[in-house]
Amino acid sequence: MSSGFNTDVQLGSQVFHVQTEDRGPAHPVIDTAVYKDGRVLHRRSSNYQHFVTSDEFNPEELRERVEEQHRSVIDDLRSGALDEAIAAAVEQSNRAGGIQVQLLNPSSWLTGGHAFLDVEVVRRGDRKPQPGAQVDACIEGAIEDIDHSGMSDEQGHVQLQFPIPPLGKGELALVLRAKAATGKDELRFTMRSRGKTSSDGTSGAVPGTGN
Repeated sequence: MSSGFNTDVQLGSQVFHVQTEDRGPAHPVIDTAVYKDGRVLHRRSSNYQHFVTSDEFNPEELRERVEEQHRSVIDDLRSGALDEAIAAAVEQSNRAGGIQVQLLNPSSWLTGGHAFLDVEVVRRGDRKPQPGAQVDACIEGAIEDIDHSGMSDEQGHVQLQFPIPPLGKGELALVLRAKAATGKDELRFTMRSRGKTSSDGTSGAVPGTGN
């Protein structure tokens, strides 16, 4: 069984999201990513093939390994050990070509059991609007994995509206994907479940953080 941890880390005025996932014995890798504003700025992976095939393997120790790597990355982030790598990743992202998808209403997109997404797509090189980009949105972790699509206009904007589907019990995330002839991009926003079920059968959820 796979496991994972999610932690928001505030450093001054900046908030980073650290996500660690165990891919499961079929793909024995522990993967940790540091996000800011939905962008991956650092990644650390460790393979445990030798452990999963040994007689010493047990799920509880595997979970401890996942948690240990998660805490290690958080400690490095707080100590400044990742400052240079993160700065380089930010610079590379700013210089890279392709497109960038942005959610303009990250704190208010979920209202009354419906998603109201105000999305913008721009070119990375000059920050100009990218018209004609296909934008897909879905709730990862929902019982029904349904994509909702739209096309960006001349200002690079597209609005998507849809009811939140029945949600599963695992990690939930709003996922935005944009694709154009000049490139593609993806954003993930972790959702925090309220753990309640509404009259229409959907579990309560609130907007979380970009990751």
